[in-house]
Amino acid sequence: MNEPIDNAEPTNGLAEILAPRLSVIFCGLNPALSAQRDGHNFSNRSNRFWRVLHLAGFTPRLLRAEEELEMLEYGLGLTSAVSRPTKSASELKKSDYIAAAPVLEDKIRKLAPANLAFLGKAAYAAISLRTDIDWGKQPEAFAGTSIWVLPNPSGLNRAFDLVTLTEHYRELKLAIERDKSVVT
Repeated sequence: MNEPIDNAEPTNGLAEILAPRLSVIFCGLNPALSAQRDGHNFSNRSNRFWRVLHLAGFTPRLLRAEEELEMLEYGLGLTSAVSRPTKSASELKKSDYIAAAPVLEDKIRKLAPANLAFLGKAAYAAISLRTDIDWGKQPEAFAGTSIWVLPNPSGLNRAFDLVTLTEHYRELKLAIERDKSVVT
């Protein structure tokens, strides 16, 4: 099991779920006000994060937000691009992501995960100064780590149904499994 890092500075009342050398760290855009209130990441019942993780094969059972630390047992982590909670990520500006980028880059460089998966295009587009972001694996690295851009699982994101969300996340899961089989 991966040992969590001592996160003495939780993100506005929310713990980041982090440890060195994880298979993937999922990077949300920013915490929701409901998550801050509940004290757990992706706690809003309309958010599909936990369901998609399970359906895509990252977890053997459906985790609840209160069980978020169990992600570490499966080589998974969780952070946010911007630490400021909002009702909707649409309240963030490009400048918020750009200002937060050095902190995220330092964190990823120190933890050295195999993959960093941005949940939504906004943060990575702002940080990379690119507008032509496609879903899936990105051609460049960030802080020495492979980058993936996955659809945001927020219940407010109705452009992706549960099946399509799961397909995108499963693509990352399969890539991680292929990478592990090449190493062993």
